Amino acid sequence: MKIGLIGYGKMGKAIERIALERGHSVVYKVDSKNTIDQTDLKQADVAIEFTRPDLVVNHIEACLEQQVPVVVGTTAWQSELERISKLVSEKNGTLLHASNFSVGVNILFHINEKLAALMSAHPEYKAQIEEIHHIQKLDAPSGTAVSLAQGLIANNQNYTSWKSETGSWPHTEASELPIQAVREPDVPGTHTISYISNIDTLTLSHEAHSRDGFALGSVVAAEFLAGKKGVFTMRDVLAF
Repeated sequence: MKIGLIGYGKMGKAIERIALERGHSVVYKVDSKNTIDQTDLKQADVAIEFTRPDLVVNHIEACLEQQVPVVVGTTAWQSELERISKLVSEKNGTLLHASNFSVGVNILFHINEKLAALMSAHPEYKAQIEEIHHIQKLDAPSGTAVSLAQGLIANNQNYTSWKSETGSWPHTEASELPIQAVREPDVPGTHTISYISNIDTLTLSHEAHSRDGFALGSVVAAEFLAGKKGVFTMRDVLAF
């Protein structure tokens, strides 16, 4: 499979290495020196996009215009998802997006929803989410933390919304789920969901050891898209 990389930072380089290990080729690398408007995106069977929230929507639109399936790992653009989904349909295109491509994190998403439903009957346990990432990460809270919060709220009647602060816990109302975003050097990503009562604490946690889990998941997602049209997520890839 011929893969195009849109974004060639640390994540792009990890994706390139894993794609080559799996027998694929990388036919172009879009970055600040080789911009997307200078690139024939159609060279690739699929593009993998990891850039910045302020760039990602334009990159998706460019892929759809050139009929190139695109896997998107950039987060904090989902306010545009409804419009982009309509555009995918209009262009008969292909988009796979995820807040996190790690297989382990996507298993955590699934368990988080199941646990949230169980804990709904136990309001004495107060839920909270902490996420820790490297200091270069632009969005806070992380897209993964937002996905965890949304999954918890959808399955636990005690919460109707979430509230986040960076570096400290936010002051919340009873129905608000608190999220603390922490930024530290050289942390690929750690997410922890806790349910705390006066008696004990129940914790779910995922700690990434490197970027390889995210990179591998994005390449697996690209492989999944072969011959497909429409909008997909990692739930489709993993058949949850």
